[in-house]
Amino acid sequence: MEPLLSIYDLRVRYHDGTEALHGVSLDSPAGQRVALIGPNGAGKTSLLLAIMRAVYFTGRIVIDGLEVVAGNEDACRGRCGMTFQNADDQLFMPTLLEDVAFGPLNQGLAPDDARLRAVAAVGAVGLAGLESRPAHHLSGGQKRAAALATILSMNVKLLLLDEPVSNLDFRSRHRVIDILGARTEAMLLATHDLDLAGRLCQRAVVLDDGMIVADGPSGEILSDRSLLTAHGLA
Repeated sequence: MEPLLSIYDLRVRYHDGTEALHGVSLDSPAGQRVALIGPNGAGKTSLLLAIMRAVYFTGRIVIDGLEVVAGNEDACRGRCGMTFQNADDQLFMPTLLEDVAFGPLNQGLAPDDARLRAVAAVGAVGLAGLESRPAHHLSGGQKRAAALATILSMNVKLLLLDEPVSNLDFRSRHRVIDILGARTEAMLLATHDLDLAGRLCQRAVVLDDGMIVADGPSGEILSDRSLLTAHGLA
């Protein structure tokens, strides 16, 4: 059985010369939840953006049998849903409901069906009643919840989550954990929150200085105090 996601020798260099990833390779099967942990600047966000072909990269990325190459972006992105570290980067429509319905509409759903999906997703993240509110009228925590709703409304196979509970209050954090814990999609979760990683993910990958330095069951990785300390995680 082929992996849902395969990454081979992934390298990302930004225009200013910064080398964010140095030959990262990993496979992940359908339904597996993988925590990407590491210090600031380790390359976690760059890895997620490369999967979405939002940054230039060399190497090879294959999602559900489709290679991420020029001309294939829409088909590959249609298999993924990504929340960005800054929720403002993905909220751009006049109202919350339109933001959340945007993905399903792009996937070809009829408007009425997309609206139903959007209403359900907005309710799931605790924002029912705010459907007509513009994103810039939402609080920071509400924006992060709204960003999550934009991918929950879609039919995807892989969730790419960049610090999904950052700056959320206790109640909102636990709602997001419950929501994500009930999902069946594969997941790449970039986070500094080791408790979140342990609660949601079966597997943990430690990135540091653009390279994978450890990869294994979450319980083993997250209990290795010397490993975590060496890479700025404890």
